[in-house]
Amino acid sequence: MKTIKGPSIHLAQFSDARKPFDTLAAIAGWASELGFEALQIPAWDRRLFDVAEAAESQTYCEEIAGILAERGLVVSELTTHIFGQLVAVHPAYDAMCDAFVPEQIRGNAAARSEWALRRLELAAKASRRLGLTAMGTFSGSFLWPYFFPFPQRPEGLVEAAFDELARRWMPVLDACDEQGIDLCYELHPSEDLHDGVSFEMLLARVGGHGRCRLLYDPSHFVLQQLKYLDFIDIYHDRIGMFHVKDAEFNPTGRQGVYGGYRPWIERAGRFRSLGDGQIDFRSIFSKLAQYDFGGWATLEWECCLKDSEDGAREGAAFIRDHTIRVTEKIFDDFAGTPLSAARTKAILGIS
Repeated sequence: MKTIKGPSIHLAQFSDARKPFDTLAAIAGWASELGFEALQIPAWDRRLFDVAEAAESQTYCEEIAGILAERGLVVSELTTHIFGQLVAVHPAYDAMCDAFVPEQIRGNAAARSEWALRRLELAAKASRRLGLTAMGTFSGSFLWPYFFPFPQRPEGLVEAAFDELARRWMPVLDACDEQGIDLCYELHPSEDLHDGVSFEMLLARVGGHGRCRLLYDPSHFVLQQLKYLDFIDIYHDRIGMFHVKDAEFNPTGRQGVYGGYRPWIERAGRFRSLGDGQIDFRSIFSKLAQYDFGGWATLEWECCLKDSEDGAREGAAFIRDHTIRVTEKIFDDFAGTPLSAARTKAILGIS
């Protein structure tokens, strides 16, 4: 069995224009002091990382690794969620998604998608140069405005969307395979891949591709009332990454899963700092240990109440306290009785 590695911390929610969050070296020093052992780096954040240079330059990747090593850290994974989001964009979200791409291709949906696909391939190359084995992402979405089937969806709408989603992602999955990188989709609201059923729909269309895997984040399952422990039992052989993020769901007589368009602090379903929500992490860590998950446990801080730096400090300790160092012996070995094959047959009454 394998012991989960960690704690790691996803930097997307911490990167900022203010010190110590404005450079990789500074944020690495901060994370190290809090007790983290690795950084999960958002490949789209040029303040911390240049994915194009990393894809082409081993020297640059060694410099990145060196910055972290000086502070007792390593890179756990790269994440590419913004790039993945742009692979498939419903026109309703064009204006908001254009903010993520260079100005010269804004307003051009086809160019935006091609740009995102190219960045994903660069991130796969960069991951290999950094010695990594997995990369996190979003799927993008053609269908999210139609997630509730009223007005009634036209026949074939869902199938057409997933056919196109598979067509766009297949070259990326193949590129990841060439680089030895698992592509791990975070199942997330507003993405076409948001639960097990939708993941299976893509998986079938890419022929069960070996690099098509999952980033497990139970917080998104609490908010949609999906059984997050059963999910591990079903999909454990596809889980390649793990975000440790807490959440709570407190429905009332006025609102439930849909949230009534309320801000985060007023929603029935809210993300919380580790230990402040409702998720049973002891059972999650136990199941992942049982199924031999040997990847990183990575803090993703998202909370509408607690200060982010407090959440990070508490989160590092929380992950360390929940990590199960797997046993190297069976607990009842002391009572074992080695027997010969003949004696074993005699006990069973076999002549």
